Amino acid sequence: MIPILATVFAALAALLHVYIFVMESVQWTQPRIWKRFGVADQHAAEITKPMAYNQGFYNLFLAIGATIGIVLFFAGSSDAAVRSAGLALVLFSLGSMVAASLVLLTSGAKYLRPALIQGTLPLIGFVLFLFA
Repeated sequence: MIPILATVFAALAALLHVYIFVMESVQWTQPRIWKRFGVADQHAAEITKPMAYNQGFYNLFLAIGATIGIVLFFAGSSDAAVRSAGLALVLFSLGSMVAASLVLLTSGAKYLRPALIQGTLPLIGFVLFLFA
């Protein structure tokens, strides 16, 4: 039961990070997106577009790492090395997501909500995978 719950939370964390990738790397200059990130105006969104584009790909790579880790974890059910590699990859990816949310939190109290959104699912998945 715990591996299934761990997988659900890890998969949700990966999906959230794919969504963040889309917002940052694809939709950044749309007003509804840059306003969500606290950007002042369209001009500022255009100026910060390269930074957001880059940051979005970090989120995508973490999501890919978590997804591959989940696949290897279950594909290696009869091969301890593959299962261990999957576990290591999913823990690294989820741990990096949690660490990034903590870094966001150090940016100021106004980032508490986004940090919680970004970090809660991977934290739960991480803890559950430790017991899986």
